[in-house]
Parts: sequence; C-alpha cells; structure tokens
Amino acid sequence: MGVHENFRTSRGMEKIPVLDRKSQLNLERLLKFLNEKRDVRILLARTDRIGDVVLSIPLIKILKKRFPSSYIGFMVRPYTKDLLEGNPYLDKVLVYDKYNRHHSLKGSLEFLKTLKRERFDLSLILHPTNRAHILCFLARIPFRIGYDIKMGFLNNIILPHTKQEGKMHELEYNLQFLKLLEMQTDEIDFFIPLKKEEEALHILEKNRLLNKKIIFVNPTASCISKIWPPEYFASLINSIKSAFPQYHIILVGLSDKKELLERLKHNLKFEVLDLVGKTDLSLLASLLKRGFLFISCDSGPVHIASSLGIRCVVIFGRKQKGLSPQRWKPWGKRHIILHKDVGCKECLAHNCKNDFLCLKSIKPQEVFDKIKDILGKEEKDE
Repeated sequence: MGVHENFRTSRGMEKIPVLDRKSQLNLERLLKFLNEKRDVRILLARTDRIGDVVLSIPLIKILKKRFPSSYIGFMVRPYTKDLLEGNPYLDKVLVYDKYNRHHSLKGSLEFLKTLKRERFDLSLILHPTNRAHILCFLARIPFRIGYDIKMGFLNNIILPHTKQEGKMHELEYNLQFLKLLEMQTDEIDFFIPLKKEEEALHILEKNRLLNKKIIFVNPTASCISKIWPPEYFASLINSIKSAFPQYHIILVGLSDKKELLERLKHNLKFEVLDLVGKTDLSLLASLLKRGFLFISCDSGPVHIASSLGIRCVVIFGRKQKGLSPQRWKPWGKRHIILHKDVGCKECLAHNCKNDFLCLKSIKPQEVFDKIKDILGKEEKDE
C-alpha cells in the first residue's frame, strides 16, 4: 500500500472568526488544557461528500505534528472511509452510517457507545449536522468546536457559519478551526492512501494502456445542475483525439447516470475506456495517479485528482457564492477553471428555469482551446 504526498505549500490567509464571550472563555480553557495535556484525543467529524473530506485531510497531519502523542479519530460516512484508511497520521476511522446501520434510534445509540468508548477530549465538527452535534454532545466530549447552525448551540466553542458567502476556499474554512487553536497552518499536505495499485495496473494492462498518455474524463456529478451536457463532452473528446491521437481517454465517475452516459457515448467518434460507476474511491485514486490530465464537472473526484498532483480542467455551473469556484476549485495553481455568469438573478439549482444556460454557454471549443494549449506545450517540451 502506498501513500501519496503532494502539494506542500504555504498559506496563512485564513481569518480567525470572532467568537461570542462564552465561546471565547471556553476557547481559553481549551488552550490551557492543550498546553498541559500532550496525549490529547481529537475527533474530526465530516459526514458529507467526497470533495469535502479530501479538503479536510490536511488537518490530520497538522494536528499530529502539533501533538505527536495525540490520538486522532475521523468520523465519516461509509463511502468516504477509503480516503482515510491507511493515513499514517490518523489513528481511527469511525464510520457513521446514517442511512443504514445507524439510521434508527437503536443504531444511533450503538454508534454513541462507540464514540463514548473513544473518550475524545476535543471534537472539531467541520460540517454542521444535527446528528453530529447531538452525538458529540451526548458522548460528553468536553470541548466541542462547531458552527452556529444545525443545533450548533450544543457546541461550547461556536463559530459563525459564513460558508454560504463563499469568500474563501473550503480548505481555508477548515483551517480556521486550527487557527483558533493557535496552530501554524502554512504547510498543506494531502495524503491519499493508494490501496489498489495492483488492480489499477491490471486494468490498464488489460486494456493496453500501461505507460500510455492518459486523460481522465468525469462527465458525472451529484446534481444535474453541475453536469455539462454529455453531447459537449463527446464533442470535446472527439476534438482531443483528432488533434492528439497519442492520448487515451478513460471515462470515470462515481455516480452511474446511465442515460447521460449513453448520450455521450452515442456521439463519440473514437474508442474510450468506460469505467463510470465501476470503481470505488481506492481504485479511482490508484488510476488517477497515472493520468496526465483530469477533465470534469464540479465534483468530488476533482479533489482526489488534484490532491494526487494531476492537473485539472473543471467546468462549473450555478451562480451561488457558496458553490462558487472560489470555494470549490481544486487546490493549487495549475488548474483551469471555466465558469460563466449568464445574468440569472437567482440560481434555482436542479429546478433551473433557464435550461442550465450557465453550463451550456461554455462551449466545447472553448474548453478544447484551453486543453490544446496544455497538450501542445507538453508535446513541445518532449
């Protein structure tokens, strides 16, 4: 099993939130506690999506570096655990299965018992949910840092929730938690455990793609309001293959939207390898590691690719500050972002009344021109 380390960079732009008096007093108590107790037990809680978890991973090493004798746990949903298991700075992955095993009251109490047994001193609830706040409160974790929404009053160090304003990158919002603890956050390291190297190599060898130049394309996303038209993706792939036949295209994606995928493939003039819906996160990471470029809608796999050092071309829709590229673009400076404001007064997301014009206004030729510059330079440098 390998661990991929990438993107060590310097930041420090995260503003420290202003706290109310009670939270400030509790923070002072916590800082004193942390100065006296080296073997602190810390829980990170992030029970939302793939990209959100990836953009929380750097906190693990920063915490472990600051508290070498600490015990760090990470509470996540089942489908994101593969992003964490095998991280050398993490001691425990706690899987909270909200929709199945822990959905009922009995199931939630079962998880609560697990949480209590861990005897955490501090919880950092990076994504506010009613259940996360309730569970950390009932587990009697002494210090609980979280946002002021979704029953956030159960925390005792409460941050104002302003993510909907989209003024910072999501990673920077996460780093605010550590800034509160007076920790240095200049060094950002992403660790993605690579646990399916052999399977990835087998797939590439089977399809005669081992050591070939590969471009990964993800035409899917969690919401229709994020999906670039499949016909556009097909046109883009056709242009790439016509101009740069030495590059091979692999379709990937974690949500198997069959009808959209069939529309894309129907318009293709070239052969591609279709792995949409056929990989878990571990296998996806091991495959992406071997790519040259990742082209995608705004989706979680973008952040897996960028964390592995793969250059990304990302197409964004939706005119919402909280969903803007400023907050959700891939971390790093080499990526290409395409996003257009088509003048909508209000974004209705998947209920769009304007036929998703923000996405359709980004034409395949425009995207290809960006990619042509990248591939052309690569070929010239060789």
